[in-house]
Amino acid sequence: MARTYRKTATIKAEQFDGSDDMIGKYKIISTHLACTAGGFEGAYFLPTLEGELRVNIGDWLATGVKNEHWAISDDVFNKTYAELPVIPNYVAEYIDYMKSSYRDIWDAIHYPFRSNKVDKYMEDNSEMFARAWLDSYTVE
Repeated sequence: MARTYRKTATIKAEQFDGSDDMIGKYKIISTHLACTAGGFEGAYFLPTLEGELRVNIGDWLATGVKNEHWAISDDVFNKTYAELPVIPNYVAEYIDYMKSSYRDIWDAIHYPFRSNKVDKYMEDNSEMFARAWLDSYTVE
């Protein structure tokens, strides 16, 4: 029986624009010669753990937990990944404190000693708080 899974690791990604900076950063191979077999004139190839992978302008270049790279087409990327929520520093500190005290999200929501500022944020941004708790976050 097939089961449903979610991805648990976060990645870093940026959209490939064909710039010299990105070609250098990702060690992309740029071909300027016509290939009679497949029309690879002006093609780009990203070195990956599995070999060279063709990458197009507009694709996303992802970096994994072991600093490995791979390309993801724009349409697949947009269907698969969502940017981490951006939260204020005081909310990040509250989440870190609660997790370091081995508390779960239920405890964090019902904790009676949190500041009014955190309380107001959670009231106005409950979904963002839950996403930050579950998926991680970026601090504004």
